[in-house]
Amino acid sequence: MPSSPPHRAPAAAVLPAARRFFGLWWRRQSPARQDRFATLAPLISVLLFLAAIISAFWYLRNEEFERETDLVRSDTEITQQQINLRLMQNVEQLTRMARELLTREVNAAGFAALADEFARDRPEVRHLSWLDARRRVKASHYPRLYLPESNVAESLGEPASPVTSLPRAGEDSAAEHAFREALRSRQPAYSRAFDTPAGEPVFQLYLPLQDRQGFLGTLLVEYAVPTLLRQYVPPDVAKRRTIAVVDAGQHVLASIAGDGPAVSGSGAPILATAPLGPPVLGLTLRAQGWRTSIGLIGNTLFWMVVALSVLTVWMLLGAWRHMRRRTQIQETLVQETNFRRAMENSMPTGMRALDLEGRITYVNAAFCQMTGFGESELVGCLPPYPYWPPERAEENTRLLHQELLGRSPAGGIEVKLQRKDGSRFDARMYVSPLIDPRGQQTGWMTSMTNITEAKRIRDQLSASHERFTTVLEGLDASVSVLSVQQGELLFTNRSYRLWFGGSAEGHSLLAGNETQDYGARNEDSVDHLSGLPAQALTEVGTHPREVFVEGTNKWFDVRARYLQWTDGRLAQMLIATDISARRRAEAQAAAQAEKAQVTSRLVTMGEMASSVAHELNQPLTAITNYCNGMVSRVQGDTIEREDLVAALRKTAHQAERAGQIIKRVRAFVKRSEPQRQPAHAGQIVEDAVDLAGIELRRRNVRIQTYVAQHLPELMVDPILIEQVVLNLLKNAAEAIDDAGLPSVRRQIELRVVPRHTADEGGVIEFSVTDSGPGLKEEVIGRLYEAFFSTKAEGLGIGLSLCRSIVESHRGRMRARNLYNSDIIVGCCFTFTLPVERAARPEAHMPPVGAAANPALTPE
Repeated sequence: MPSSPPHRAPAAAVLPAARRFFGLWWRRQSPARQDRFATLAPLISVLLFLAAIISAFWYLRNEEFERETDLVRSDTEITQQQINLRLMQNVEQLTRMARELLTREVNAAGFAALADEFARDRPEVRHLSWLDARRRVKASHYPRLYLPESNVAESLGEPASPVTSLPRAGEDSAAEHAFREALRSRQPAYSRAFDTPAGEPVFQLYLPLQDRQGFLGTLLVEYAVPTLLRQYVPPDVAKRRTIAVVDAGQHVLASIAGDGPAVSGSGAPILATAPLGPPVLGLTLRAQGWRTSIGLIGNTLFWMVVALSVLTVWMLLGAWRHMRRRTQIQETLVQETNFRRAMENSMPTGMRALDLEGRITYVNAAFCQMTGFGESELVGCLPPYPYWPPERAEENTRLLHQELLGRSPAGGIEVKLQRKDGSRFDARMYVSPLIDPRGQQTGWMTSMTNITEAKRIRDQLSASHERFTTVLEGLDASVSVLSVQQGELLFTNRSYRLWFGGSAEGHSLLAGNETQDYGARNEDSVDHLSGLPAQALTEVGTHPREVFVEGTNKWFDVRARYLQWTDGRLAQMLIATDISARRRAEAQAAAQAEKAQVTSRLVTMGEMASSVAHELNQPLTAITNYCNGMVSRVQGDTIEREDLVAALRKTAHQAERAGQIIKRVRAFVKRSEPQRQPAHAGQIVEDAVDLAGIELRRRNVRIQTYVAQHLPELMVDPILIEQVVLNLLKNAAEAIDDAGLPSVRRQIELRVVPRHTADEGGVIEFSVTDSGPGLKEEVIGRLYEAFFSTKAEGLGIGLSLCRSIVESHRGRMRARNLYNSDIIVGCCFTFTLPVERAARPEAHMPPVGAAANPALTPE
């Protein structure tokens, strides 16, 4: 068609300007350069023309190859959908057959009738079997196409051999795995493909049979892969492509060779694959096409050089072929759209289409199944629709009007609907406009999902959360959860808000971070906890600690642990229990225990008063004698200076001896606060033995002491431990003296040695052994009871207080008799003190008067 004048005018204006520009440039070139350019110009023009033609046809070739690849892929997907849809329909039909087998009594003949009806129009089914829970065959049916010899004989009137549960060669592992998978999941299970003895590739489907009593067996269906491929590959696809089914090892199990024009091409093939059936089958559908334009570039270049006119005609023919192919693709797309619409009917989501007036124009099978109404009952209906509850008609009319105006929320609409039988269910509807090919809206498409069960679960979770919150609000303990990164309170209960208000400061005080200012955090602050293993932190148990909060004037037992909050943040949870009353009781008990210790020491000194007086009388008598002697000799002027100095030194020594006795007694009975400090066991024993020696000498009892060398330091109160040792030595001396034993047996042994036990670890053991009459069994059982004593004038607090002192140092105390055959020859009191406590001193000792551990009963 000739160009119009308006299109020629710009060309007429541009060409003269281009000629003038080229002429000016040409005149500026040198003659040699002009000659070289004149020689190379035709070659450059030809090369540029060839490059343009080659580029154009290269582009057309690639585009055609991509289009052919898309066609092969589309044919593969269509074939895959056809076969998968057939398998799904078979499962649905087999499910109905299984329901009949479970609901009514069916014998082998009845099963054969059902199986024959199922396999009549399904040539891909090789055989059906009814297996029990142990995989034994109860009944089998073979279509005539696949009848084995036994069934052929049976069809001719001859008796067939009984069917057993033994698998054929090659199918054992695959079939056994599929049967166990159906038994485990209670869902249909496919086996992997395997070859029959005749070499035909097959796979099996196990459909579980179960009722309220449990698993009753399976329906076994065996599919022939070649027949499945021949029956359900669309004819037009089979003509154009070579369709094959391969296994996981890329071995071809079955194939169909096409004879269409796409196959007659030459060159490298085009392959497209898609998984066939469930993934457990391990089968892949492979379609093969051929490139129709291989060699096109070479032929085109040759004929383009020979005759450009032939090339032009060929290009026109190519364009015509391209348009025809494009029309075929559009028709294929229309068919695929119809096929996808059919797929929608098999989905569990209900689909409903409305025109602009609100009239129902389409419903799928799932929508009919949800509402209980048939398609004929719903299509053409105007509101109110039959599935609307009568009492909600006005509300549903308002929602429908909102839907027709296009104002439905993107998250869907939750509605209450009524089935045909009158039962109600909750549903969520999503609405989108229907647009025709011209871009005009013709109605609305609604998808509906049954959310009755999901809503019930959501309501239960909400009620459970409300109950849990009520329990936490009713606790007497404070519960708070704080975000570690942001310092934000995520949860507090009533007790926390009552004691600390709504700020995070109370959580900080309980956690011990009093100087941390959560309000000073900003967006530029560094997160020092970034990268920490949150899972390891959340797995750590609670660490109880006692905290005093001045603002509330209360003591709290605080237990902390890390957890991951609902949004994934790392959080710290604190549970603080008010223990102020307990702390006051413990303080009172500690004060009483301290008074009891002082009283016990005073009682001990009172009992030893006569011995102390006797011990003091000796140095005082010596001092008196020395003084009287010196006075007499001085008066008689019969003493030399050296003798006077010696006498005075002896007098001073006796005075120091009396002073040490008084100092030791005073230090023992002095009232002081219990305080642990590093102490040596040898020094404690030496002080106790020196103080007890007064009583031992009065009662004519010997003591033998052994203290092991290189003992570690103990973190103890030395006065309290000395009191325990002194009490045991005093009791041993009294037992020996009261028994009236001869001087040979009047002996006490005190040993201090290191020990290591499985229960206590490394300890230092103090043992006091006497040769007295021992203890009675009933006395050993009550030995540590308060105010229990075997002495006529005893108070019964000595051993009880000793045991409390030892246990307050995390030790143990025991008492046992010593036997020679069946005769008691003495008694041994033992107590241990842990060594590891020396490395961890404590500011305050536990109350000595605390209740004794039941595990520390005497032996």
